[in-house]
Amino acid sequence: MTQIIEAKQGQITKQIKDISKTENIDIEIINRRVASGKIVIPNNPIHSPRSLGIGKGLRVKVNANIGTSREHCNLDEEIEKAKVSVAAGAHAVMDLSTGGDLDKIRINLLKNTNVPFGTVPIYQAGIEAIEKHSSIVDMTEDDIFNIFEKQAKQGVDFAVVHVGITKQSVERLQRQKRLIPMVSRGGSFHMAWIIHHEEENPLYKNFDYLLELAKEYDVTLSLGDGMRSGALHDSNDRAKFQELLIIGELVERSREKGVQTMVEGPGHMPLNDIQSNIQVMKKVTREAPYFVLGPLVTDIAPGYDHFVGGIGGAIAGFAGADFLCYITPAEHLSLPDKNDVKDGVIATRIAAHAADLARGIDRDVDYEFSKAREDLNWDKMFDLCVDPQKAKEYREKRFPLEDTHVCSMCGKLCAIDIVKKYLKKE
Repeated sequence: MTQIIEAKQGQITKQIKDISKTENIDIEIINRRVASGKIVIPNNPIHSPRSLGIGKGLRVKVNANIGTSREHCNLDEEIEKAKVSVAAGAHAVMDLSTGGDLDKIRINLLKNTNVPFGTVPIYQAGIEAIEKHSSIVDMTEDDIFNIFEKQAKQGVDFAVVHVGITKQSVERLQRQKRLIPMVSRGGSFHMAWIIHHEEENPLYKNFDYLLELAKEYDVTLSLGDGMRSGALHDSNDRAKFQELLIIGELVERSREKGVQTMVEGPGHMPLNDIQSNIQVMKKVTREAPYFVLGPLVTDIAPGYDHFVGGIGGAIAGFAGADFLCYITPAEHLSLPDKNDVKDGVIATRIAAHAADLARGIDRDVDYEFSKAREDLNWDKMFDLCVDPQKAKEYREKRFPLEDTHVCSMCGKLCAIDIVKKYLKKE
């Protein structure tokens, strides 16, 4: 039985109890929002990860993408990246592997990951079609569904399905004349298949069957953003909204069938487009949890896209996005290493926390940190900060000092010390 079905029946699952406690929200409120589909709990019982709620009223969560490529494949590196992601504070991990023994990679990553674990099943279906027939478009409908079921049986908690890439949305994309037509890898697989076969996307055509499989293993469906913009020029265009309208209908069908569903988006977009995008998405999907990549608010910062995504993520989270997919410094350039992964998680966690603060969540954390700063209580500051290791490394630079209760930026000119001596003088 799925989390949403149990919630509709008024049953309080262990996961709902856990989330109520960690989020400090009344258990009945959590239960109602799970029942209505406004909160999802990715939790395939085969994997049974740490309890995590994503959606209305909860803290903004962070996802880390890892995985091999066909050009670079090292299982040990991916396991290390998964561990680094979780240690840095990622709430979920996705395996986007496209190189090597994909089943072996996924099974090992699942064993080494105690947070919700996601995949994009169409990647494996397309890659196996290349290996068997030399072309992605030679995937069969059975290939696509068999891979989805295989991954569900292995314990995958949430899976991306590009159900909004349909004959209708592809035709609109062709008329749109985008600067960059499509940057979604999974979306491009489906688009090529539709054009080659002149047939409907099997996941859309047989959506009820997909729901049966997802329901059996309580796999949360992440309805993929195949039409997300890959350039600011293409932001919030007709192709994207066409996909969103299709997805909105499928969200309702999923809820009716007892399948948890979230929605993905929106890609590259200027700051002034973010709020309107999220408002439309929330309206069309009746407040489904929104899983956003970035958004990336400028196109010209390769090597610094974790900052770019952090800016967009903070705005998106404040506007109502629920789940931020991290961006690493390697985005658009190369496969990230473990250091890139950590930088991406930290930058995105900062964005998520900034959004939470603006929504009135966790203000006490910053208050306690500021109080520790006023007291020059370095140990407490390290305990409360986002990245204690990096903070300590900077703190220890340019030492020794005669007076180590201050830092080496101001030393004896420390404003806090001066204020204590004169402003607070009795």
